Amino acid sequence: MKPAARSWFAAFAALLLASATLAAEPRPNILLVVVDDLRFDDFGAAGHPFARTTHLDRVAREGAQFKNFFAVTPLCSPSRANILTGLETRHHGILDNTERSPLSHRLPTFARTLQAAGYHTGFIGKWHMGNDPTPRPGFDYWVGMKGQGEVKDPELFENGKLASAPGYVTDIFTQRAVSFIQQPRTAPFLLMLSHKALHPNNRQQADGTSVRIGEGGFIPAERHKALYADARPPRRGNYAVPPQGKPALERPLPGLPPLGPDTVTPDETIRDRLRMLAAVDEGLGQIFAELEKQGTLNQTVVMVIGDNGYFYGEHGLSQERRLAYEESIRLPLLVRYPPRVKAGTEPTGMALTTDLAPTLVELAGAPALPDIDGRSLLPLFSRTPANWRSSFLVEYTTDRVFPRTVNMGYDAVRTERYKFIRYRDLAGMNELYDLQQDPFELTNLIGSPAAAGLRQQMEAELGRLLASPRPAAPPGRR
Repeated sequence: MKPAARSWFAAFAALLLASATLAAEPRPNILLVVVDDLRFDDFGAAGHPFARTTHLDRVAREGAQFKNFFAVTPLCSPSRANILTGLETRHHGILDNTERSPLSHRLPTFARTLQAAGYHTGFIGKWHMGNDPTPRPGFDYWVGMKGQGEVKDPELFENGKLASAPGYVTDIFTQRAVSFIQQPRTAPFLLMLSHKALHPNNRQQADGTSVRIGEGGFIPAERHKALYADARPPRRGNYAVPPQGKPALERPLPGLPPLGPDTVTPDETIRDRLRMLAAVDEGLGQIFAELEKQGTLNQTVVMVIGDNGYFYGEHGLSQERRLAYEESIRLPLLVRYPPRVKAGTEPTGMALTTDLAPTLVELAGAPALPDIDGRSLLPLFSRTPANWRSSFLVEYTTDRVFPRTVNMGYDAVRTERYKFIRYRDLAGMNELYDLQQDPFELTNLIGSPAAAGLRQQMEAELGRLLASPRPAAPPGRR
């Protein structure tokens, strides 16, 4: 047999073996935990020096911790739609955080697919695609909040009915999650646990925007208010550095100071966010305990993600996301599922929020999602295939909430080494970075004669990604 034929035969045999193995496995339970605004470096397994995240770290230790996982739109509502549908933002239509309830009822979510495949499906927490608190299609059990919801004594809607919920919101969601898992059933379950934490306390307004309540707005549980007292948060190399060569951030804006050391996120605010994370981590431990009690932990896919990143003072940016810098688009992705994920795995291929839906559907053995942009991450659990993506699109549509990003809608392309950001409405303010030489994105190369060829290449790649249509039908599993 010729070498090429042997190579083809070996690859085909491996594919058949993988398919047979997956088919032989019982269908797993699926627990998807979404932590609002969780940074990629906010927990111990990611190297944080003092965050107490025992159970998050367990998921990373006993499963996979992705090293290059990104949001394709770093903003709450669009990102949640990316996660649920496998679609890029321009294809699902949830463009920003404003009222889009009717559209969110029509989203082709992976929950619909798993429900149709016989899964008992549940959603608990922050939906955040409009103010409508009624159940969304695809979920047998639904506990949601109106818009952002509140941290203490939240108003919940359980299967469409107003539910009294005194207490701290993270603990309430954990209690509901444990109760859902305890329900007797003959089919596997899907539970999407979508935490309010680490988001500040907000009051939703009629137009879908929100107003922050209280100083800083980040409210930990009473038992965690003294946690990390006086601990100094770690700093990245671009912390408090005034933007230079970034015209979009250097613009003088009425009522706003220039970005720099005086505009960073206060240390106590960062500690309060990590205190909120402590309640999330404790809740994950309670869920683990229930699954272990039932003897089903190792038959449950446990996936923990953030929906977008967050700025702690990098480039002088405070308490925000939205922009295309690494602190905003880079996210945590932890997966524990012993039958398919070897303990301590650290996949390095570029993974996206649009990849989660097809990944979970494939793990469940359900029919592949048609017409999506994402692809299943299962190949990355063993190695990065030679034909894996080498670039991806990041897009953001400006909204009215954050004054610095008004008129800062953009399309960006990131490769393994470079990033190009093209602002839609700001002429002459584009940005280009060499992430290998400049990981903190301090030096904009857009005007450098030496980078003229690179700029043209990145512009062409961005054009290619924007011109790529939504695929009509994936070839098998994507």
